[in-house]
Amino acid sequence: MQNKNIFYIFGILQALTLGLIVFFILGTTNIGKDTSIVLSTLFPLFTLVIEYIIYSKK
Repeated sequence: MQNKNIFYIFGILQALTLGLIVFFILGTTNIGKDTSIVLSTLFPLFTLVIEYIIYSKK
């Protein structure tokens, strides 16, 4: 149970950090603001889901 709580804390923290990094990197390009927001939310969300699937198989 303790490992699951640690996974949720650091997984969400990692997803937020990754989303901010992607958002700021895409902000320097010529991509629209809406596309930048969608990509900076979907990419970390899918990464978090995949990590959870891998973590739950152990």
